Amino acid sequence: MSANDGDMKMRVIVMDSEAERSAAKEKLCEYTLDGSVDIKGRPAVKGKSGGWLAGGLILVNQGLATMAFFGVNVNLVLFLTRVVQQSNGDAANNVSKWTGTVYMFSLIGAFLSDSYWGRYKTCAIFQAIFVLGLALLSLSSRLYLIRPFGCGTQGTPCAPHSGAEMGIFYIALYMIAFGNGGYQPNIATFGADQFDEEDPAEAHSKVSFFSYFYLALNLGSLFSNTFLSYIQDKGNWVLGFWASTAAAATALLLFLSGTPQYRHAQPCGNPIGSICQVASAACRNWKSGVSPDHEVLYEGDDGSKADSGGRKLLHTEGFRFLDRAALTKASDSNTKLGGACPGPRDQWKLCTVTQVEQVKSILRLLPIWLCTILYSVVFTQMASLFVVQGAAMRRTTMFPGFYVPASSMSAFDILTVATTIFLYRRAICPFLARLTGRPTGPTELQRMGLGLVLGAMAMATAGTVEHFRKAGATGTAANSSDLHIIWQVPQYALIGVSEVMMYVGQLEFFNGEMPDGFKSFGSALCMMSMSLGNYFSDVILTAVTRATAVDGRPGWVPDDLNEGHLNKFYFLLAILAVADFAVYLVFASRYRRSGNKVDGRSDDDEEEGSVHGQVAYAA
Repeated sequence: MSANDGDMKMRVIVMDSEAERSAAKEKLCEYTLDGSVDIKGRPAVKGKSGGWLAGGLILVNQGLATMAFFGVNVNLVLFLTRVVQQSNGDAANNVSKWTGTVYMFSLIGAFLSDSYWGRYKTCAIFQAIFVLGLALLSLSSRLYLIRPFGCGTQGTPCAPHSGAEMGIFYIALYMIAFGNGGYQPNIATFGADQFDEEDPAEAHSKVSFFSYFYLALNLGSLFSNTFLSYIQDKGNWVLGFWASTAAAATALLLFLSGTPQYRHAQPCGNPIGSICQVASAACRNWKSGVSPDHEVLYEGDDGSKADSGGRKLLHTEGFRFLDRAALTKASDSNTKLGGACPGPRDQWKLCTVTQVEQVKSILRLLPIWLCTILYSVVFTQMASLFVVQGAAMRRTTMFPGFYVPASSMSAFDILTVATTIFLYRRAICPFLARLTGRPTGPTELQRMGLGLVLGAMAMATAGTVEHFRKAGATGTAANSSDLHIIWQVPQYALIGVSEVMMYVGQLEFFNGEMPDGFKSFGSALCMMSMSLGNYFSDVILTAVTRATAVDGRPGWVPDDLNEGHLNKFYFLLAILAVADFAVYLVFASRYRRSGNKVDGRSDDDEEEGSVHGQVAYAA
């Protein structure tokens, strides 16, 4: 064989080797890199699962489910006053409590999803409960509550109800709360699971998904806030409730139809148990007197996955007390990180670095999260006192016999949300990205701070409108004014812009900052801030009413608003929101994202909003 033949053979071998490597690389690229699997537990194939096809189906599901929920929520305060015969204050407080309970149930859904069931199964089960609750509400209203027939309008209240009838009503109402609450934090995260954050193109789509998710949520409620709100305000409560039931059932069927297309993140075990283990181990090692400066930290067995199945987290500074939970003897390893475990490990005495970092991530988020609660106090006024205020204004139109339902004014909030999301994604964010040099534009924390400011402005605007509404009160007629309801548009519009900044920013922020195994818990935190906001709204309103109702005078928010000072209550909330913003600035300026340098990325890159800076595969 000649030398040329040998060279040719070597080139063929090299070409074959390169071709094999190229084929292997292409085959690897067919699968997602974030560990997601299909319905059968196999690695998810990019072209055959997830993406916008699955994400779009989830967006439609969210729109229909939201329409169903707000078919009950948007007019509930009027239902309680006209059908159940409650006072304005009691009805507003009960709506706040019920809405808060909806979001409180999100913790149960998030726990079951992250720990045992996974997001798909959790969404399916809680949506089924949601549909059953709506059906029971529709039946109970038709059989027991709407009596005599045609009651429930502004001029025709319903007859009193027995304890058993009210019991069925509240069972149905809280079945709706339980079903919707357990479903909501998981559907947002499940939709984000359809995009591989390790793929640059899909990672961009994942960020966009949260904006479109919130847009779908608001567009879904648009129908409820207009058509359903109008027919319910006219006394057709049963028809409105059955329409909500049909929408929820359709949403469930659509969700189940996409089963073969979905990508799934496997549950990572009980996150609460893991947090308790870190606390226990840290306390035990603290009592033993050892110091992290002279010990090594246990990383776990070699491999890319943590014990729980999620990706490993790198060690970070801060909360050094918790590092004690991962301490091992220095003699057991020659490295500071990745120390070996001397024999079988008691998880209540020795935890991994990843477990410790998971707890650190949550602790870093808590101050930011606490500052968002007061914003939810502001936001919840739109579903309660804004409606009561609108009902006390002139609502006639140029069309004889047609008037504007007070609850339908939230349509201006929804239209503002849709416009803001579209303009922000298409124009404002790209412009600010070019102006600041940041590819992602304003950070989530900056947008959340802007949301707080706009929320305070909305309350100040609502207080100003109420001042002029009361000044235009017509004679001695209760809850009446010459000021037209159209003057409420600015306060609804400001709320709309503020909620885009706050709640979309929250969804992106908590989902990006939460480690694997806590993603649904991150979404639940967003809902929990809404829940506590509703409860605090109840506490603040009750306290203010009692404090101002002295010497026989009505409080700031009486049944007849013309005798009260609702404007002062709005101004009080504006002042509280400004104070909350000042505290938020302190915590936001001190916040540092989780994770050290990864794959050559610097801490500055992480500050740009990269979700990859928090996680690393341990080689």
